[in-house]
Amino acid sequence: MSSYHDQTAHTYRSVRMKSHRIDWDNPPKPFKTYPESFPRIMLDAKVPSHRFLMLIGGITAQKSYPGVTYALRTNPSAGALYPTETYVQIRAVEGLEDGIYHLCALENALVRLGDLNENEGVETFLHVKKIKGFVFLFSALYYRSSWKYQTRAFRYCLLDTGHMIGTLEASCLLFKRDYCACYRLDRSRLNTLFAFENEEFFLSSVIVGEEDEVLSPQIAALRLMRVEGTGRFEADLRIEEAYRRTCTLQAEEEQHAMPAFAFDRERWEEAIWKRRSIRDFTQKPLSKEQFFETIRFVTEPIPSDCDVRVDLYAVINRVNGMEQGIWREGKYVQKGDFSKYAGYLCLEQALGEESGVTFFIVGGDAQNYQAMMQKAGIIGHRLYLIATYLGFGCSGIGAYYDDEVKAFLQCEGMILYALSLGY
Repeated sequence: MSSYHDQTAHTYRSVRMKSHRIDWDNPPKPFKTYPESFPRIMLDAKVPSHRFLMLIGGITAQKSYPGVTYALRTNPSAGALYPTETYVQIRAVEGLEDGIYHLCALENALVRLGDLNENEGVETFLHVKKIKGFVFLFSALYYRSSWKYQTRAFRYCLLDTGHMIGTLEASCLLFKRDYCACYRLDRSRLNTLFAFENEEFFLSSVIVGEEDEVLSPQIAALRLMRVEGTGRFEADLRIEEAYRRTCTLQAEEEQHAMPAFAFDRERWEEAIWKRRSIRDFTQKPLSKEQFFETIRFVTEPIPSDCDVRVDLYAVINRVNGMEQGIWREGKYVQKGDFSKYAGYLCLEQALGEESGVTFFIVGGDAQNYQAMMQKAGIIGHRLYLIATYLGFGCSGIGAYYDDEVKAFLQCEGMILYALSLGY
């Protein structure tokens, strides 16, 4: 979907010619809540299956500014707008009743949307057999992002959903559960089943459980009414068209290998809860060992049914024991001090210049755009978590001068994401 990506690129001129006025007094709602008539299961951190769910997009803190309060979560989000919603089918999980639920971060609860009979389920939309365990479904309420970022917001919805999958991966690592991201789902029929209309749409699924080799369930008999999730809504037809055009994926290899990461369990869970976006760097250098530990973790396999290739470029600004320059796949593309230019490329943000390392994630598979962008978000979340785990900070940067970054890196394809790490 290079046409959409190209059309939403930032340039030095476009940023300064921008005329969009943001209505700060009327932001969209950051949470979707179902009526009280829907039964709730309040999550209890003492129950392992509940705690597993609480780590997936759960609220970690409140942050207040004059006239507004944000609920920070285990996942970062562009502009703290949180367009991603989480639904989950549960079957044969200890401590939880079978059913189809909305995972409501605001209430720290599972909201029961429908029963789950033995021969029913959402598996048919994922083209898999009956799953014993969890089937997560991730959707986007895109107006939460387009209210501020206009048509480029579809990029952020995909990256944010990748981050949400990253929180699920982190919880799976903690609780020693296997998982697989699924992008080959029947989005249109799922959207209809959940009564989304045009303001919300599904982007991906993640299976955490065991697949029956024989049984294929029928479609779950949900009888849902439309529940608005933003309070107000303004359609962006270009986003809706980009979504429709990227729902069909092309053939791509599956990845079945699970990531391997030797970690201290207590420190890892603490990193999940304490992850934040750093706002400035002290310019203290990272160590060479920290850099390579970061690279080892983020390049571990990501199990999925559409393993799209993405490339990771590192602009090394301040790493003890390493020369400055552009680094990719174990070697330098170019040596030199590019810190100031990296800051310029990130829309002249000091984060790109003052970091220890600024990463750019690049992809070229326009035929699998949704899977590719979400994979970039997963890698971004890994960068956040490993930075927090190792004791430094990370900040995701979704805005940059697209074509100038490509020229700087001497690469083809699309610039998907930028992230800066350091002290």
